Amino acid sequence: MRVLLDECLPRQLARELAPHSVKTVTKCGWSGVENGELLDLARDKFDVFLTIDRRLPRDHRPPPTLAIVGLVAVNNRVETLRALVPGILIALQKIRPGEVVTVSS
Repeated sequence: MRVLLDECLPRQLARELAPHSVKTVTKCGWSGVENGELLDLARDKFDVFLTIDRRLPRDHRPPPTLAIVGLVAVNNRVETLRALVPGILIALQKIRPGEVVTVSS
């Protein structure tokens, strides 16, 4: 699975999601790009967009070729998000293009 981490997520989270291919918005050169445009950029290069931005799944429908996994956590520190990794990995196995799934603790 090709996963794009939103820039509001710590890049260290990518290591926790092996064996998936994970890149960050920053690594792709898309820092500062607005959410709608970001989803358009990601749709042909990634399978899933992973974010902690609670507004994004509510305000934007994913393109038909891209899914969104929204995380619900008290903060975006990698130490906090590690507790969500098992749920994220399950979501990545089950999610289909165009779907929005929420993972919380």
